[in-house]
Amino acid sequence: MTTELLTLLCAAALCLALPLIYGPLYSRQVSLMALAGNREGVPPATGAAGRGLRAHSNLIENLVPYAAVVLTAHALGVHNQITAIAAISFLAARVVHAGCYLLGITGLRSLAYYVGLFATLTIAAQIFLR
Repeated sequence: MTTELLTLLCAAALCLALPLIYGPLYSRQVSLMALAGNREGVPPATGAAGRGLRAHSNLIENLVPYAAVVLTAHALGVHNQITAIAAISFLAARVVHAGCYLLGITGLRSLAYYVGLFATLTIAAQIFLR
């Protein structure tokens, strides 16, 4: 398995883990019964639960293009030191982003977002430069 595919798998695991963090926090706010229903009329998540939900949504928004780029690179056989470093940078940035979002750390969170975005664009550039 390439570094790029491994980071994609780890990012997907992070995406699956975030609801395990913010879900219980949100259920304390509105009750487990409210979350078990269709969630109509349930107040929005606040505090760490709200930040966790937003971190999860942001990760999904960034994971889709990252997955497309990584899978395209893999299909085309584009794998080099630059793509591997970019992939590790993406994963590290997304872990930092999620942690900062949950803890309410804004400046570092924004920087992590841009590092992840740049990493995705770096891999995409390697596809077009091959």
